[in-house]
Amino acid sequence: MAEKCSEGLLNGAVPGERSKQDKSIKRGNWGNQIEFVLTSVGYAVGLGNVWRFPYLCYRNGGGAFMFPYFIMLVFCGIPLFFMELSFGQFASQGCLGVWRVSPMFKGVGYGMMVVSTYIGIYYNVVICIAFYYFFVSMTRVLPWTYCSNAWNTPDCVGVLDGNLSSHAAVNLTRLFNATQKRTSPSKEYWRRYVLNLSDDIGNLGEVRLPLLGCLGVSWVVVFLCLIKGVKSSGKVVYFTATFPYVVLTILFVRGITLEGALTGIMYYLTPQWDKILDAKVWGDAASQIFYSLGCAWGGLITMASYNKFHNNCYRDSIIISITNCATSVYAGFVIFSILGFMANHLGVDISKVADHGPGLAFIAYPEALTLLPISPLWSILFFFMLILLGLGTQFCLLETLVTAIVDEVGNEWIIRRKTFVTLGVAVAGFLLGIPLTTQAGIYWLLLMDNYAASFSLVVISCIMCVAIMYIYGHRNYFKDIEMMLGFPPPLFFQICWRFISPAIIFFILVFTVIQYRPISYNEYVYPTWAISIGFLMALSSVICIPIYAIYKVCHSEGDTLLERLKNATKASKDWGPALAEHRSGRYAPAFSPSTESHLEVQPLHPEKARNEAAAASPAQGSNGSAHSQDSRL
Repeated sequence: MAEKCSEGLLNGAVPGERSKQDKSIKRGNWGNQIEFVLTSVGYAVGLGNVWRFPYLCYRNGGGAFMFPYFIMLVFCGIPLFFMELSFGQFASQGCLGVWRVSPMFKGVGYGMMVVSTYIGIYYNVVICIAFYYFFVSMTRVLPWTYCSNAWNTPDCVGVLDGNLSSHAAVNLTRLFNATQKRTSPSKEYWRRYVLNLSDDIGNLGEVRLPLLGCLGVSWVVVFLCLIKGVKSSGKVVYFTATFPYVVLTILFVRGITLEGALTGIMYYLTPQWDKILDAKVWGDAASQIFYSLGCAWGGLITMASYNKFHNNCYRDSIIISITNCATSVYAGFVIFSILGFMANHLGVDISKVADHGPGLAFIAYPEALTLLPISPLWSILFFFMLILLGLGTQFCLLETLVTAIVDEVGNEWIIRRKTFVTLGVAVAGFLLGIPLTTQAGIYWLLLMDNYAASFSLVVISCIMCVAIMYIYGHRNYFKDIEMMLGFPPPLFFQICWRFISPAIIFFILVFTVIQYRPISYNEYVYPTWAISIGFLMALSSVICIPIYAIYKVCHSEGDTLLERLKNATKASKDWGPALAEHRSGRYAPAFSPSTESHLEVQPLHPEKARNEAAAASPAQGSNGSAHSQDSRL
């Protein structure tokens, strides 16, 4: 008990103070609530909002897709977001420490760490490519404007090439229909120059030194922004989380003034209500909400763990979730206004130029930018926006790993050297990302994106819901939230957590399995051995759960398997609020340190103890009052 009290005092519960500190000196807190909200927005709003949502929207019925999308947001996205924020904030622990709530399920935390590791490795490679395009855009003429470069082939046809007449430019539809060999300058620049793409995933070829240098730059930027943990990253997000909206607005204003922009926006929004009955549309909506908000990555739990105990995370979860989805919709207007202009200029249907993923960010959109006046300026703005969107997510991925390591070790030595832990994780991430900068790097990047962070996240999230609601107990968790926020979770969230959200998560899992198709990249079909590696990456995070559960049961007390199982799932004694000042009610210590020490002495020498207390009382002064205050804490 004395140890717990001293830890509580060290964490900010100072004796003698009437007002509670509600902050952790040992672990640190956000400077203010705006920093947490901006960091969480930067984490949730990422590259997928720009290069995946608009594509899904027009592919799944345009405006009709918005209906299932917002239904899934209300019944799955916001409830899961609130659950993870409240989980991390209540315990003030990262994705490993929170599983004191039911130690057998600590493997869920390890699974989150594995997923965050995979995503952190390839996500920074995407950022480094955006850095590369950002740097090469600082020129008078964008290098992918014309077909007169050494890397171009005879099949290259650029709409601005001097050898292409204006009449041919207007009637490029015939050219598209007549031959499938036509490639754009931006596509050849991407495949033949930036990537120098090899013919097979197993043929790594050479490391692309420009990309390697940009990868180093991106990891240095991430490390410098996290060098002081949330104290430094909380200041950086004022810029990284807000400036993308400035760029989006600039591009939107420019886009809607272009000829054909309205056609593109109408193509994006026009509802096809017949698709509402298609299960695939609902599956895509649920998957996009789930993956876009960053559920089950561990980042939400980590970011919330640095909140003050009584912060209103219920309000924050609604604000951040709605902001994330509104950003996706807004980005769709920006993307399709430009694509509509491009389709109008080429004289083709928008489906010919619309794309998603790297194809949109590094082929379709760059080509559209060459058609704009002062194209280098718009290119710089676009890729700067991609960099900031990526960094916002990358900050939280790295902080998730660092916080989990520091919280798990938990001693003063590693807490004081958290900067070196951050440096070690950043260096390891850089080294593991080097293979992705080779000539076959894009194959590996897409393999990790499609397998390492796909259905494994759904499994992890589903088990987390079951563990909290049915193993720890929904009544216990609702009381914890009421103790933290001053009110229990609304009835709607209680129903979603117990029934609706797990059902939707299970639906996403079934949908993912049914809709599974072997991965391919353009015409390249991945070999069986590569797909097997992909499944192993997905399995590596999920397998942590049963392995740790078996380990914990085997090392728990009890004579029978049932007793061991009960002890393994029972909440640890140190589960609950981190600070002593918040450990009230069922989390209050049975005896205060002062009472314990008094009970130890009194039975042995009761008269002597009373005489000594009476003799010492005039000299105790403020120390005595402080000790009394400590016992109340």
